[in-house]
Parts: sequence; C-alpha cells; structure tokens
Amino acid sequence: MSVDRTLPLIVAAPLFGAALLVGAGRRLPRSAAEVLGCLFGAGTAALALYASAGTPSSTARPLEWLGGWRPHGGAGVGIVLVGDRVGLGLATLVSLLVVAALAYAWRYFDEPPRRHAGSFPALVLLFQAGMCGFALAGDLFNAFVFFELMGVVAYALTGYRVEEARAVQGALVFGVVNSLGAYTTLLGVGLLYARTGELGLAQIGSALDAHPGGPDALVVAAFVLVAAGLLVKAAAVPFHFWLADAHAVAPTPVCMLMSGVMVELGVYGIARVYWTVFAGPGGIPAPDAHRALLTLGVLTAVLGAVMCGLQRHLKRLLAYSTVAHTGLFLIGLAVLTPEGLGGVALYVLAHAGVKAALFACVGILLDRFGSVDEPELHGRGRQLPWVGVLFGTGGLALAGLPPFGTALGKAVTEEAVGGWATALFVVVSAVTGGAVLRAGARVFLGLGPVPEGGAASRPADDDADAEETTGKAEEPETRGGRLSRAPVSMLAVPTALLAGALAVGLVPGLRTGIGRAADAFTDHAGYLAAVLYGRATEPAATPPPHWTTAGVLWGLVATALAVGGALLAVRRPLAAEPARWTTPLRRLHSGHVGDYVAWFLAGVTLLGVLIV
Repeated sequence: MSVDRTLPLIVAAPLFGAALLVGAGRRLPRSAAEVLGCLFGAGTAALALYASAGTPSSTARPLEWLGGWRPHGGAGVGIVLVGDRVGLGLATLVSLLVVAALAYAWRYFDEPPRRHAGSFPALVLLFQAGMCGFALAGDLFNAFVFFELMGVVAYALTGYRVEEARAVQGALVFGVVNSLGAYTTLLGVGLLYARTGELGLAQIGSALDAHPGGPDALVVAAFVLVAAGLLVKAAAVPFHFWLADAHAVAPTPVCMLMSGVMVELGVYGIARVYWTVFAGPGGIPAPDAHRALLTLGVLTAVLGAVMCGLQRHLKRLLAYSTVAHTGLFLIGLAVLTPEGLGGVALYVLAHAGVKAALFACVGILLDRFGSVDEPELHGRGRQLPWVGVLFGTGGLALAGLPPFGTALGKAVTEEAVGGWATALFVVVSAVTGGAVLRAGARVFLGLGPVPEGGAASRPADDDADAEETTGKAEEPETRGGRLSRAPVSMLAVPTALLAGALAVGLVPGLRTGIGRAADAFTDHAGYLAAVLYGRATEPAATPPPHWTTAGVLWGLVATALAVGGALLAVRRPLAAEPARWTTPLRRLHSGHVGDYVAWFLAGVTLLGVLIV
C-alpha cells in the first residue's frame, strides 16, 4: 500500500475502533474491550510508523485528496491530507502515547458501569483520531473540525469520573475556555474565507501571496483569531488557566495524553498555519510574528516556572511545568528558522515521553496512598523504590541532563534563539526540574523536616488561596480501592517512555531526519507547489541538530542548579502560610471561570497589539 493511501487510514482506524467499542462494548467483557482498544491504538501507531518510514525523503510530502477531488490550475474544493515528516512524526508520537496510556490503564479504573466496558477506550481512540487528523489536515476548516473533536473528547475524559463534583468543575472550566478559543478560530477561518474564497491551507497561502505588500486589517484580525484559539490549546499565558484545573481532576492516563501531546499540538498548529498561510509576501511580516511569539513565550515560560515551584499538589506541579515548557517551545518558534523548529521538534518529542512518565509515577502514588500532596506523602514513597528511580530520572531529564532528548532539544533551541535565551532556558529548566526533584526527595527519600499536623499542612480557605489546593484525601482511580502493589504494566509504561526520551538524544539518524523535515516544513513556496501543482521542490539545506560542547555544559549547569535548588528547598521547613509575594499569583489563578474568560479576552487583545 502506498503512503498516500495510508494517510486516511491513520484517521479512520481509531474512529472505526471507537465505533466498534461503542456498539459492541455493551456485550463485551471488560478485558475484551481493553484488548480491542489497545489493538486499534497499536494498529494506528503501526500505520503512522509505516507512512513515516515509507516516505521517500525527509522533504517529501505525500498527499491524498479524499474522493479524488484534486485541484485544477491551483484551485480546488477537495479535502487533502498532507503527510510531511513533521505531521507524520506527530501522528506517530500521538499514537504511541495512546498505546502507552491504554497499556497503563489496563484493568486500571474502578469497574465501569454495566454494559459500558468500552466507554473509556472508545473515548481515547476518538481522542487519537482527532489529534492524528489535526496533524495531517491540509485545509483549515477540517483542521478546526479535528481540533474540536479532540477538544470535546478531552472535556469528557477530564470529567470521566462524573460522580465527583471536582471532576465536573474542572471539565467545565476546560470546556468554557477552550470553547471560546474554538469560536475565535472559527471566526478567523471565516474571515480568511471571506478574503480568499478558499479553505485549503495552500490555497489560502497562494491567494494571500497574490497580493504582496503586507496584510490588511482583515488578514491581521484573521491571524489573531486563529492563533488565539490555537494558543488556548497550547496553554500559553494568558490562555493557560484551564490546564492545571483540568490536570488536577483528570484520570492519570488522560493527563499523560494532555500534557504529552495535546498541548504540543497547539504549538504545532501555530507553526503549521504561519508557515503555510501567513509566511508569504501577503501574510504577517516576520518581525511582527517574531515579536508576538517571543513575548508570549517569555511570559509563559516565566509564569509557568514560578507557579510550578509553588505547587504542593503533584499533578498541578507537573501541569505548570508543561506551561513553562510551552513557553520555551514558543520562543524557539519565534526565530522563524528551520534551526529553531528542529530544536523545538526534538524538545517536544522527548518532553512528551518524560512528562507522560512523570504523570504515570504520580498516578501510582495516588492509587497506592490516596494522595498527591507532597508533604502528606513525605517518606511514604520508600515503599516504591523503582517508582522513585523513575520519578527522579524524569526530574533530571526535565532539567536538561545530557544525553536525554530534552537536553538536546533545549540546547539546539537556545542556540537558535541566541543571546539572553540561554539564561532563560537554563533557569526555567532548572526551576521546573528542581520542583520535580524536590517533590521526589521528600516523597521517595524522606528528606527534610517531617511535616506536622497544623497550619503548614492545611489548605487555605479564602478565595485568594483557591489555587493552593493540596491533593490530600484523593480518591484512588484503581478498581477495588488503593493498590497493595503497583502492577507490572503501570511500571513498564513509564520505564519505556523514559527510555524513548533518552533515545531521542542518542540516535543520530533521528536528529538528521528532524533537521531535514524542519527544512521542508518551513519552505512556504515548496508546500504550495507540492499541494497545488504536485511539484516536488528541494528546500535550502541547513545543518541538522547536533550536540555541541556549549549545549552539553549548559545542560549540566541547569541540572546542577535543579539538584541544588531541590536540596535547599527540602531543608527548609514548610511555611505555615504561603509567602505574601505569591498572593497576587494565587489570586490570578482564582479557579473562577468568569475570571478566566476575562483573561482570555485580554489575551486576544494583547496578541492583536503585538501583531499590529
């Protein structure tokens, strides 16, 4: 089977699997439903791997016009799937993480209601279909449809434990904020259609290129609206408020997917839309796009790192770490070069494995001890030595320890940005990695003063302290209550994920392939020629990502700072009350959906000001 014909199957296979589980799940035992879910997830991963490996070169762009509706003379009305190496690589990453999440969830949750054994794996497969479809979509409207399919399923997965009020509230906040992002995206798509009469990414880009001289107000407004919707999914400041609330209540396998790939898809969407539609002479000037992405990236990285360091709820800690690294990804994109994109691609690939592994470890703690509160778990993790090793390894990888792929991605990206970015990347990596190591030292090694009952261990009660949730007295997610021991599947998954993150930094061919794929991805004219006219072009070649002495040294510095900061933090007794300087930040993250809507509107305004 040709690679072109494989592209629709990457989307259709999980959709068919979900439909089968919904229809037949009423009559299937739980074990059979879980086997089917894993088989369809793995089958989709195999298709994506086959398509990626079968693409003749890193610069090739396999296409499939659904229904045979090919363009004529550069104009077309058909739906196209484009399988360049970046899109196929992302679809592969999505599918592999789905397999990991389903394997982790094997016989995991409480027994589902009678005749609903297939509900959870069916939702995960729908989630996979939406993410893969978005990664491969070649027209803006269907990219929006796939993105919203992914979003709607994510709402349901976040509130999967619908009997718990907190799960419903977290899903509601997630749904409201992300729905606003969907409305802005759809409005932006409508403006582009009004300007160009086209919905295909290549067709819109070609139509804008036909009117050089810079964008008018309508094109600027369209970019701002489409980008705002994508930045909501990416959890960029000030669109990020939903993320920690959703992660705090979502089942652990869902957190693995949301932080591992869903957030990164928002970053991918920004890159895809800019380089295919707005990078030409009639689109957004590069200095304006650079200013907007850089400003939002710095704000996101700094605020995410600070909030990460303040958390005691382990799921929220990891969620804010995701926010901080999203900022670093946006800073890498802001340079608008193949080198920056290649570094971000490596960073995303390794970060997905590390973050999913860390969430898997936290899930084991939750299901063993009924808590994700750092002080309450003090020393109790000694009963889970291998989980402690994995958690500590994940913290070191997050800090940028060579030769993990996170260190390579960080090094390549900070070199592409240059200048002051090195200091920012080192500090943010050290703070987020140090927060994980601090928690690991307390939980698994029992370091630091033993928390006593009292003010230090009590959650604050007033609205100003709504963000300071503790994660105490959580309900285990596993069937039959708390685990007496961690199943092999729950330990094997984070082990494999961390091994994959290590391989990203060690496999030379992977680095070379990503570098060539980044060259093709940023070739605006080459994308238009391939999609509209079927002409293959060779982009200008740039040096592939590689290790440098400076990159290794800065990675070691960030790791040393993370370890040192973690050791200093655990030596201090926990304060009875949060520091006064944190009050504005905690009030900012109030948990009230009305506040988050106001900040969403402020973010759209800020983005518009930065572009203009």
